[in-house]
Amino acid sequence: MKTTVELWDELFRKVKAEAALRGRKLKDLVEEGLRLVLETPRTGGGTKPGLHDLMKDSCGVVDSGVSDLGSNPKHLKGFGRARRDR
Repeated sequence: MKTTVELWDELFRKVKAEAALRGRKLKDLVEEGLRLVLETPRTGGGTKPGLHDLMKDSCGVVDSGVSDLGSNPKHLKGFGRARRDR
């Protein structure tokens, strides 16, 4: 089926260049993109993923050399205590 799609000029140039770099036709690249969108599960209510979802694969990847601050009593001194000067 043929259809007409209006694209922002810059987006069209990028897609056209990407198709050329991949040695593919523009229509094939657009079709692949539409298939990917339709195959990707929707997130509930159109909400964007949270920081945890975006970074979950990166957690624990880097060893900073600093031990867990939550296990060091020096860093927890006074934590969670209400101010008493009121």
